[in-house]
Amino acid sequence: MTASEPVTDEPTADGSGSRLMVSECFGVEVPTFQGEGPSCGHPALFIRLSRCNLTCTKCDTKYTWDWSQFDPRKESTKRSVADLVAWAASSPVGLVVITGGEPLIQQTRLVPLVRALTAGGKRVEFETNGTIAPAPELMADGVRFNVSPKLDSFGVKEAKSIVPDALEAFVVSGRAAFKFVASTMADLDRIAELADAHRLAPVWVMPEGTTPEAITATTQVLADSVAARHWHFTTRLHVLAFADTRGR
Repeated sequence: MTASEPVTDEPTADGSGSRLMVSECFGVEVPTFQGEGPSCGHPALFIRLSRCNLTCTKCDTKYTWDWSQFDPRKESTKRSVADLVAWAASSPVGLVVITGGEPLIQQTRLVPLVRALTAGGKRVEFETNGTIAPAPELMADGVRFNVSPKLDSFGVKEAKSIVPDALEAFVVSGRAAFKFVASTMADLDRIAELADAHRLAPVWVMPEGTTPEAITATTQVLADSVAARHWHFTTRLHVLAFADTRGR
């Protein structure tokens, strides 16, 4: 079994019977917020999909793909589009964040989910690593992409994590913000190079850290330089508020 193992169920004609490989869903029973990026602080529901096409050493959701440490039979389940839509519809919260792992691995089966969510009045944000171009069917009203290209310093080779054609697709969509994890001034320099080379805008920088103390310290290191570059800065609200508790 690989990190990006496909889902092979046959969907129904309208797509509602499609099943997605899901790691966890949260935000209905215990309310929470979008913790990062342009919608930081907005009430949100989360559908976290399982599997990823990268193996970043600093990943904080390795339970979605690292089967050397986690059991996929315990960490993922197949859930139908109809089930996920009903779950989201049970909450008045208007924002649904689809994250991972890397959700666009399963994007063919995400199309009917996104259509049903937006038809029901929800807004959808994807959290994606930017290595897979989004399907045209996902470029719909009410859908945005938070694209987080991973730097070498995040524990993955940029030869694999930076895919120019995919980044170009997000740029021309007009539906993407580009959110980078950073911890050093060298990271900011590299972000500037990538932003210039691939015309990435708007740029958001997020301080690396899985504790409030680390987030605060890195924020203080980076803040002046981020402001000087006229980029956006985002914290990790869920870490500050909930100490990086899973499912919050």
